[in-house]
Amino acid sequence: MSRDHLQPAPTGSAEAPYLDLLARDASVEAFEQPVLRARAAAEPACRIAALEEARLLALRVRAELEGRRRREAELSALFETAHDLAGLRDVDAVLQAIVQRARSLLGTDVAYLSLNDPARGDTYMRVTEGSVSARFQQLRLGMGEGLGGLVAQTARPYVTDDYFEDARFQHTRVIDAGVRDEGLVAILGVPLMLGPHVIGVLFAADRRARVFEREQIALLGSFAALAAAAIDTANLLTETRSALAGLERANEIIRDRSAVIERASEVHDRLAELVLRGGGVHDVAAAVSQVLDGTVTFTEAGTAPAEALEASRAEGHAVRHGKDWIAAVAAGGELLGALVLRGHPGLDPVDQRTLERAAMVTSLLLLARRSAAEAEQRVRGELLDDLLDARDRDPRLLRERAGRLQADLDATHVVLAARLDGPAADADEEAAARRRLWSAASHLAATRQGLAAARDGGTVLLLPLGAGDTATEVARRTARHLGTAVHQPVTVGASAPVTGLARHPETVAAAYAEGRRCLDALRLLGRAGDGAAAEDFGFLGLLLAGDRDIAGFVERTIGPVVSYDERRGTELVRTLDAYFEGGMSPARTKDALHVHVNTVAQRLERVGRLLGPDWQTPARALEIQLALRLHRLATPIRH
Repeated sequence: MSRDHLQPAPTGSAEAPYLDLLARDASVEAFEQPVLRARAAAEPACRIAALEEARLLALRVRAELEGRRRREAELSALFETAHDLAGLRDVDAVLQAIVQRARSLLGTDVAYLSLNDPARGDTYMRVTEGSVSARFQQLRLGMGEGLGGLVAQTARPYVTDDYFEDARFQHTRVIDAGVRDEGLVAILGVPLMLGPHVIGVLFAADRRARVFEREQIALLGSFAALAAAAIDTANLLTETRSALAGLERANEIIRDRSAVIERASEVHDRLAELVLRGGGVHDVAAAVSQVLDGTVTFTEAGTAPAEALEASRAEGHAVRHGKDWIAAVAAGGELLGALVLRGHPGLDPVDQRTLERAAMVTSLLLLARRSAAEAEQRVRGELLDDLLDARDRDPRLLRERAGRLQADLDATHVVLAARLDGPAADADEEAAARRRLWSAASHLAATRQGLAAARDGGTVLLLPLGAGDTATEVARRTARHLGTAVHQPVTVGASAPVTGLARHPETVAAAYAEGRRCLDALRLLGRAGDGAAAEDFGFLGLLLAGDRDIAGFVERTIGPVVSYDERRGTELVRTLDAYFEGGMSPARTKDALHVHVNTVAQRLERVGRLLGPDWQTPARALEIQLALRLHRLATPIRH
């Protein structure tokens, strides 16, 4: 053993081994060795304490040096990026360098940058570094969707240690699939700001759980500021080149037509704002009226001047019609209506283009509204198709799907079968009429919180039954409503009221079959364009319907009496048989049954309470006798 280990060293020499370690930039683990060697050599406690104190001091120095080196590297990267920005020639190259440096300095698996798309109202991937998934690189995030959508919407940094377990932002199937495909877990996103506006988001992400430190968030924010400046500079260069190309002509327009340009700019801003906040066509007309200092209205295609409307559609410009101007609102070859500027014969060319631009925005709004309505109609039709085919038997899922459409499957409903009864000139006209019926039925279902689907050459509706309403009244109202909407007779057959559809989806199919039988009965009776329910036909429904529901007729007619006998062990059905066979005479009935006449009276009184006070009227009596006969035939003979 050396002399150094045998004799205690002066307290001041304890720092020497650590200075050497600091000079060699040794690892943190190496700083434990001097103390371990001293203990192994059984050196005095004062020596070991001095080494411990020196170790802690050396580690603090090492951490400070490492922090300074890191800050130096960060500042160097920021300086290099700023230098790149100063000599900007290719904005894509600058953005790629920013993302690469951010990934390197933060030590993440992936870094990427997204930009907002004002036209589509979402944000899309612009640059990625370290990404391996094509699906992830092509993601588009709606405002408020995913972590990036939340950053873009709120203009604030967001960080998540575990993306899939974080409920602060809206998860969507498409975004989650892309993130899962890339394998990301921890994600940090900071906004790219131009003044008060967010133009995109810069991200750093790891494929494992990780906590991002405050300094790392600040560093990524600095890179985001440089990226925003690069984008702003590139946009300015593009705008400058465009402005220089047409400078002479632009100056002349600005001098001569400044007021008109200001109005055009104003209407453009107003229209953009209207679209973003979900305004309607009449809002667009009102905004253009204020800018053009006139009265602008939206009219349906059928009420606008036909010749002027067709000329505007063909030319793609607003046309003059007397003292008015007509701008066609069209999408492809379909005329959706017109914007009419009234009492303004002398229209400036720029104002004319403003009117035409407003017509284009109006067509986009109408198409968007139609697309949304058609999407909702499809969803309602799919749910009703699943109920009719009993494909989905999970009550919870059925209730959830219905709840998203504001429908309540636990309420009492009526199933209605509707079919056109007007003549059609050819197959194309018939197909168009069926589409109109489907559209009208879907609209009715949406407003009544029901469902609608196309089926068997017509439509089927599932509508809730209101308090005090009957299936017959619903059928007649529906026939009138649909007939008015499609401008030709629509016949509607309704089922009896049904309940518990989420627990028993097969009930819907049975009720639809009953509604179709009523529909067939109406058509056979020549009542085209009318509505009726199963309860309206009684036994006539058995005679007229193709698929005769004998059990259903018996149940509707004498079901309460049969059930009462089965529960109580009474003989009300036998008493009814004897009563009708005896010509509805209580005296002859008591002889046939060998009971007292009071017993017969009591039994008949019970029947009246079960079937209703009108059970002895000729029509009801006829149906009850027929139901008794069918019940007797369907009951097995006892030996």
